[in-house]
Order: sequence, then structure tokens, then C-alpha cells
Amino acid sequence: MSANISMKALLESGVHFGHRTNKWDPRMRPYIFTERNGIHIIDLQQTVKYLETAYNVIRDTVANGGTILFVGTKRQAQETVQEEAIRCGMPYVTERWLPGTLTNWNTIFQRIMELDRLEKVRDSGEINQFVKKEGLLIEREINRLVTSLAGIRTMRRLPDMLFIIDVSRETTAVHEANLKGVPVVAVVDTNCDPSGVDYIIPANDDAIRAIKLLVSCIADAVLEGKAMRKEEPSEEMATLEGRGALPGEGIRATIQLEEDFEDEDLLGESVLARLATSRRLEEEEMAREDEDEEEMAKVTEEKSEKPKESVKEVKPKKVEKETSAEKVEKKGEAKKPETKKEVTVKVEKAESTKTKTEKPAKAVAEKAKPEVEEKQTPTKAKETTTKTKTGQAKKDVALKASGEKGKTSANKEKKAKLTAEKKSKT
Repeated sequence: MSANISMKALLESGVHFGHRTNKWDPRMRPYIFTERNGIHIIDLQQTVKYLETAYNVIRDTVANGGTILFVGTKRQAQETVQEEAIRCGMPYVTERWLPGTLTNWNTIFQRIMELDRLEKVRDSGEINQFVKKEGLLIEREINRLVTSLAGIRTMRRLPDMLFIIDVSRETTAVHEANLKGVPVVAVVDTNCDPSGVDYIIPANDDAIRAIKLLVSCIADAVLEGKAMRKEEPSEEMATLEGRGALPGEGIRATIQLEEDFEDEDLLGESVLARLATSRRLEEEEMAREDEDEEEMAKVTEEKSEKPKESVKEVKPKKVEKETSAEKVEKKGEAKKPETKKEVTVKVEKAESTKTKTEKPAKAVAEKAKPEVEEKQTPTKAKETTTKTKTGQAKKDVALKASGEKGKTSANKEKKAKLTAEKKSKT
């Protein structure tokens, strides 16, 4: 199956329109048909021919188990590239091309694994155990990595081929592919440099309809290659059936042949000796484990029987204790009365202990008396001084009162004399 794209479809989608004549690249001269109104017109016959070759190359690479990386970061191509790459199940880059995506693939792959780890932390609920700020930082990191690595998350190795739109915009991708020896299929316009591209498709890379037509054609090539992968085993089955064999007989025959061989036929003497020693050691270990299990079972049985016997032995001990206490009480009751001599000795001992305790008590009291007297003397002196002070104060008050009374009496006498003199004069 070929591309099956007609000239009419290319004309309707505007694939033949190039850039202005003053912005052209002279290396695109072989692919330009003419110039009209200051715009270059691309030769669509060459476009159809080169599109057919690119279609076949991509189909064959995918059929051999290869992967195609779709690259289109310009605004007009982002949506179509993403949709068609998802439709055919291939990786894609629609955001900024990360420098080192091909030349430093180990680091890019580590970042993909980090993205998977962070998403597991978020989905499993472990993110709730972190502080709020740490959780927000993890969310931001996930969003940042998703925007740049979402299209190539499924890619586990370098791609086998690149399909690029607008070579002038994706110069780093072309350069890295050339360094790593990855073939490039690209849509090349009149203002682009076709020197780094292996399979050129001269066409308009700015019109949305043109981009959609070309990318869908490449996606169909990928799907056809995947279908060819599945058809190969069915062809093998058809050949077996043509020979008269039932499906699965060949596989069964190989399995039976493999089962007929033994270790002695395939392995050497040293390897067989090692296997024999390892088997012997395993058997010994199994025997030891069985013996240990039997011993443990015996020990548990003995432990389970011992408590019953101990319970039976405890009861008579209690009875013996009680009987011994009763015996002691009986002995105390049956004691003989004491003699007079023993009583007198006990009384003398008690009196001696009393005297011994009274003597130190008296000495302590005698020592404490002077201290008490010393403490009392300053208090008595204070009391006397306070009494004398209060007496003098009372005397002073009395003297003042008597002086005032004398003064008042003298004044009265003077007044009486003055009144008498006035009367005598009159």
C-alpha cells in the first residue's frame, strides 16, 4: 500500500505555497516550480515522489520493530502531531525540544523515571504525609516534567527515525539526530536548509491543513508497518499448514526435543559435581529441619503436661503451712509459767534501760537552759527600755499640761488686777 495522496488533495490543502522570494534558501532551488506574486511555488510532482519514498521507509522501519519520534513544536503543528502520534502509538515532542534528548538520553531517561516515582507518591497518598509546602513543590515538579516529557514517557531507548515539521525551527533536533546517526524525515519549506535531512518532503510547513494531511499520511505508514509485524507469524503458520502440519505441531516438536535431553548430556563433569553437592546439602538441611521440628513438638508436649502436675503439688503445701501455724499457736498456749527469779531479772533490766535513757535527756535539758535564758535576756531588756520610754513620754505630757495651767492662772490674775485698778480710778 502506498501513500495514495493525489495532486488535487495537495492543491486543496495548500501544500504548494512556499515563502516569499526574499526569504528563500538557495539550496531549495531544485524543489521550486516557479515564482508568482513574490511567492515561490513548490513542485508538487516532486512532493508526491518524495512523500512516497518517506512513506515506504517509515513503514519498513516500523515493520522491523523500530520507533518513529514525531516532532512539531510550532503552534500550527502541536495539536495535529499529538493526535496523530497517539493514534499510531508513537512518541512525540510538541513542547520545547529538550537539548540532549538524543545525545544525553541517559539523563532524560532518569527524569522520566523520576516523574513516574513522583506520580506514584501522589497517587498512593504518601504526599499527604509531607508538609504542605513540600506537597506543593512535588505537584509543581510533576506538572513541569509532564509538560516537557509527556510525549516521550513510553520511549525506553533512542528512536530509529525522526519525523520533523519545520526544520528551521528544530535545528537542535536535526543536529542531535545527525550526531547519533538517526535518519530524519522532514517537511521542508522554501526557507529551510535541507542539508541535514535524509528524506525530504518539500511542502508548506505553515498551513494547518497541509500539516494535517502530511502527518496523517505518516501515521498511516506507521499503522501499516505495525500490521505487517502481526502478519509475519500468520505467514509462518500458513507455511506449516501448507506442508500438512497442524498449527502448533512445530512448537510441540521443539518442546519434545528439549524434554528428551538430560543434565548429563548438556552439562560438564564439574557442573554436575557442584549440582550433586548442592542437592546433598539441601537434603541434609531438610533432614535437620525435620529433626528440629520433632524436638520442638516434644518440648511443647512436655510443657503442656508440667502445669497439671504443679497444680496438684501446690495444694498439700498450703495445708502443711496451716498445720505448722496451728502447731506454733499450740506451743504458745502450752508454755510453762515463769519463775520469780526470771521476773526480777526482767524488772531490773527495764529499770536500767530507763535510767540510761533519762540521763542523756537531763543533760540535753541542762544544755538548753542557758541558751533559752540568753534568748530571753535581750527580750527583757527591750521590754524595760520600751517601758522607760513610755514613762518619760507621759511625764513630758503632764509637765506640758501643768505649765499651760500655770500660764492660764497667771493671765487670769493679771486681768483681775487690771479690772480692779480701772474701778479704783473711776
